[in-house]
This record gives sequence, C-alpha cells and structure tokens, in this order.
Amino acid sequence: MNFPRFFVFLVSMIACGSTVLAQQEPQFSQNMFNQLFVNPGHAGMNNAICVTGLMRQQWVGFVDAEGNRLSPETFLFAADALVPVLKGGVGGVVVQDKIGYYTTNSVKLSYSYHKLISDGTLGMGIQLGFDNHLLDAGKFKPIDDTDPILSKLKGSDLSNMMFDLGMGLYYQKPGRYYVGFSATRLLQSSKQIGQESGMNINYRRHYFLSAGYHLRLGGDQKVELTPSLFVKSDGATVQADVNALMSFNQKFWGGMSFRPQDAIVLMFGFSLNELRIGYSYDVPVSAVGASGSHEVFLSYCFRIEVDKIKKSYRNPRYL
Repeated sequence: MNFPRFFVFLVSMIACGSTVLAQQEPQFSQNMFNQLFVNPGHAGMNNAICVTGLMRQQWVGFVDAEGNRLSPETFLFAADALVPVLKGGVGGVVVQDKIGYYTTNSVKLSYSYHKLISDGTLGMGIQLGFDNHLLDAGKFKPIDDTDPILSKLKGSDLSNMMFDLGMGLYYQKPGRYYVGFSATRLLQSSKQIGQESGMNINYRRHYFLSAGYHLRLGGDQKVELTPSLFVKSDGATVQADVNALMSFNQKFWGGMSFRPQDAIVLMFGFSLNELRIGYSYDVPVSAVGASGSHEVFLSYCFRIEVDKIKKSYRNPRYL
C-alpha cells in the first residue's frame, strides 16, 4: 500500500482513459495519535474535547519542469468529544490529500456508542464520509498534440463528489492497552471523474488493525514503554507499521517505527499539560522516497468540569 510513483501514475491514468482505482487512504507515521481518522469507534474515548492537527510532506523535493511540487502532501484537522447524553462520542475529520496534480478533499463524521466491559470501554462506531476528487489536467504538458485524450483535457479541471461509509470497534483500558479494528470504503463506490474523460474512480475497501500496550518501567514508574502495531490492507496488499515509543514522566517521548520495504521512522515529542506536539521523519529504505518525509503533529484536549447541582429535600413535617 505504498504511494505510487505519482508522475507515472497520473500520466498513465490520463493515457489509459478507462478505469482508475481510487487512491489509497492517506498514510501517516504517527498513527498512534491519529486513531479517529480510520476508526470511528475512537470518537470520545479520551473523555474530553480533543482537537488534532497533522501535516505530512512525503518524499520532499519532487518537482516538475516548471517547479511545481509533485510530492504527496496531506493536511488533517480532527475533533472529537464525549457526549454523555448520546451514551458515546462524536467526531469529525477534514483532510486534504495531494499527489502531484491530483487532490482529494474529505470530510468524515463519526459517532461511537460506548459500552463498559470489564475494566475498559468498547467503542462501536460508524463513519460517514464525503470525498471531492480533483485532477488539474491543465498542468499536463504533452510532447505533441496528437494524443486525443490529452488534447481534449488540455486546460481543464476534472472533479467529482463521492460518498463513503466506514465502521469500527475500539477497546481500551486506560493506561494499560488498546486494540481497534475498522473498515472504510465499505460501499466500494464507483464514479466517473469529469463528464467526458472516460475515467472512473473505483473505491476498494480498506481494513485497519491497531493495538498497543503501556508498560511501566523502573521503581518510580516514570518511564513508560509503548510498543504498538498498525496494519492496513486493501484486500490485495498488506502494510504494517511496528512502533515503539519511550516516554518519561508523561512529558517527553521518543521512538522508532519500521514500515517494511518503505521506511524507518524517527519520532519525538513532548506534552505540556493537555497540549502535545510531535514530529517524525521517515528515512526511506525504498528508492522512490530517497528524499525522506516530514510529519508534524499537534493536539490539545480540555475537559469541561460540570458542577453537580446540589439536591434539596423537603420534609413534609415543615411544609
């Protein structure tokens, strides 16, 4: 599930003029801090109102002949909250994902029903998504004008709007462990991009499995080791991120992640009260990503304390 060689992908997509498989879900290295994006069951599981921002620049340095950046870029904003009256949580995610001249803008709305099981909480969620796909075909520069498809698309923008549906389960014991399973693109929708292009966007189901365990170390237990796993598949290929983070006093953390046949990831960050800031750098182990990838993560959670209304009792003796 690696990102394709975008330039070859886009040129081939235009040249074929037939069916195009949908772009995979955007890839993030700090996936342990971004569970809501792929798993609606996570909505409200922090028992607070949380907002998250994430920016990723992958394979930095790819440009075309005119200096336009072609490397994949992803921007994400997410928010979720516990809503006791709904017996669960709600959340929303806004994403812009760009690969060369191709852009996908997505909005995902989630609801999770929470149920206490043993010492933990199970979230059962559903997610509604709306995706707008845009191809800036006018930026393609054909060698000559003999290609009928490229000539027809010259100077035009192709776009469409598609509907998505996802579901997920997320179980956690705070301070102990978590495990989640989810699926997106459940409807496997198909739609033509542009009215006369002859190209279709075909969604394929994506499956995600995440798990992590918190292990306290040392006599004072100020050091915590958190190994975790993040697996994703479209039914044809499988990719796994094996992560390990070490934190001190719940304020500073650092660690590594290994994504076979793609990258070794270095991560570090810090917490200040309810604010968390993280950074990761992908050291590529494949030829296509020789320039590496940067990712910046920011989140803030705040709790709303509701004063309990004092109850009064009336004694009929004093009425």
